[in-house]
Amino acid sequence: MPVYNSQTTLGPLVTRLTTALEGIEHEILLVNDGSRDQSWVAVEAIARSTPSVRGIDLVRNSGQHNATLCGIRMSRSDVIVTLDDDLQYRPEDIPHLLERLTDGIDVVYGVPRAGQWGRARNTASLLVKLALRITLGATTADIVSSFRAFRASVRRAFEQYDAPRANIDVLLSWGASGFASVPVPVEPRREGRSNYSYSSLLVHSWNMVTGFSTLPLQLATTVGFFFTLFGIGILVYAVGRWAFFNAVEGFTFIASSIAIFGGAQLFALGVLGEYIGRIFQRTNGQPAYLVRRMTRVD
Repeated sequence: MPVYNSQTTLGPLVTRLTTALEGIEHEILLVNDGSRDQSWVAVEAIARSTPSVRGIDLVRNSGQHNATLCGIRMSRSDVIVTLDDDLQYRPEDIPHLLERLTDGIDVVYGVPRAGQWGRARNTASLLVKLALRITLGATTADIVSSFRAFRASVRRAFEQYDAPRANIDVLLSWGASGFASVPVPVEPRREGRSNYSYSSLLVHSWNMVTGFSTLPLQLATTVGFFFTLFGIGILVYAVGRWAFFNAVEGFTFIASSIAIFGGAQLFALGVLGEYIGRIFQRTNGQPAYLVRRMTRVD
């Protein structure tokens, strides 16, 4: 579980997890993602009193997916479950996901039942769903959530992944062949508010599309091709008016054409710049996360 500013929910969360997983051999990894409150103090206290808990403290806030990636790599179990720290997804539903993880199924998502989220959250989630449809395909994108259970063997597909921005669902799609979902209830948020705003979700969606898909490059090529045809049409129109009517369009026509073509060129350059920036980050060696300390190493 990635942990961010959740000192008040960690105790009840671990208690419910321990109860839900009673009789199942397990470990609980709490990855503190640069929290600004006393979350790490709470993680240390819980780890001292609960042998199944290991705490991992990151140097700085790396983002939910990067922190989750850290926990996945630190896991020593055959099956891995990811869960948010806000108690909206219920730990008691983990066995339902595990039951669905049968032969031929590598990843199981807990999907909120219809109407569980509020209107604002549903609207914001559409951004992420659209980006996921571009990178994963419509079938898988519609069942994605942060509540997942999957086989640890799947992570072999992204063991060497070292880009500074990760997306767990895309990475899982690299190594998994079978996906399934289980409808689960979602409880109201007990403490604070979501750390995902509309602007952050928009940035997250854009990073996902440009980080794991070439569609924006294809879109830039299409835009360039369209405006090339448009420019040829303008040229034919202008030459035609000059040849048959001895008239040439004025300043407004020329200025509008320049503005249109300039905008298309800047759009294409911006898309190329996004990809070049990602190449720079990869070659610059920026890590996805840095571990500061752990509660214990067995």
